[in-house]
Amino acid sequence: MLPYRDSRLTTIVLVAFFLLVLGYAFFEARGILFGPSIQVPDEPTEVHEELITIRGQAERISALSMNGKEIQVTETGAFEEPYLLARGLNRIVLDAEDKYGRRTQEVIEIVYTPAAKPAQEAPEAAATESTSARPSSTPPVAPQL
Repeated sequence: MLPYRDSRLTTIVLVAFFLLVLGYAFFEARGILFGPSIQVPDEPTEVHEELITIRGQAERISALSMNGKEIQVTETGAFEEPYLLARGLNRIVLDAEDKYGRRTQEVIEIVYTPAAKPAQEAPEAAATESTSARPSSTPPVAPQL
């Protein structure tokens, strides 16, 4: 005969113990189960500044690259990388790989339109341009020979 009785309390304790073990195993295996991930805050789709900084968080990765260039990631998974935009549409591709060879990709598309610079003309130049652009009521006189 066993030293304990066959009771409901023993069954409840054993079920709770095995659920706890399964929960812990799932918690520890989430890196294998879910693979790498990249979170980037929503960037504005149109910017007027040429230099921007791409910031985000990467989890369960061994390497991270931006447009093929390896970038540094902190121990907590945070990354920050400056990026010089070209005029028009810019496509930034973030690639992450974990230690098991699985990959994930995040694509950011940003349109760069330079801000319009105000005209810095002298007041006299603007005045002569405006008077020469208006039609005159008298026809121009041709020089006599």
